[in-house]
Amino acid sequence: MATAEHPPRWAAFARDTNETKIQLSLNLDGGRFHPDTDARLFKGQDHASQTSKSQTISINTGIGFLDHMLHALSKHAGWSLALNCKGDLHIDDHHTAEDVCIALGYAFAQALGTPVGIKRFGFAYCPLDEALSRAVVDISNRPHSVIDLGLKREKIGDLSTEMIPHCMQSFAQAARITLHVDVIRGDNDHHRAESAFKALAVAIREAISRVAGKEGEVPSTKGTLSV
Repeated sequence: MATAEHPPRWAAFARDTNETKIQLSLNLDGGRFHPDTDARLFKGQDHASQTSKSQTISINTGIGFLDHMLHALSKHAGWSLALNCKGDLHIDDHHTAEDVCIALGYAFAQALGTPVGIKRFGFAYCPLDEALSRAVVDISNRPHSVIDLGLKREKIGDLSTEMIPHCMQSFAQAARITLHVDVIRGDNDHHRAESAFKALAVAIREAISRVAGKEGEVPSTKGTLSV
């Protein structure tokens, strides 16, 4: 909950290129959206939408399986997220998937602001039936990612499986975090991918959680995470 001591960790912006047009609003702690949120985000029916007393999620990228993964990420990270993308899907899914995750990573970094008073590190294991994934996150300002999902199909729905690890890499780069995600076991590619996104969500939620008594403290021996 946002207070005078803990102001809202949120961001809202639009990112337009010749390949994609994206509107996005993110609140890392759930609840309401930034007052500058683009009204276009709430027009029409979205593929992945859910509203509860703690979160609002509304996602439409034009790629159903990507919507599903971002919905899972938002839900289990505790975010409120509204995201709309109109991309050049007549070419393929690459620009849309990549740009959406770049935009989301940028929004994450903007919403988090200076990383003080947080745990910094987070890890999680999440299953989905026979699949089990592990994610480890460092809010480091050192963008790096190692992603090993072991996907075998060419596509899941309309999303190329090669784009799934690339989405995580793009998010990590723009968010300026270090990220390791591994699928440990699993037979079904849908299950493998979804368990990976859920593990990532829970790890992020832990890493950005505030630590009572450490308000304003930088979780680094260097004394800064800004460089």
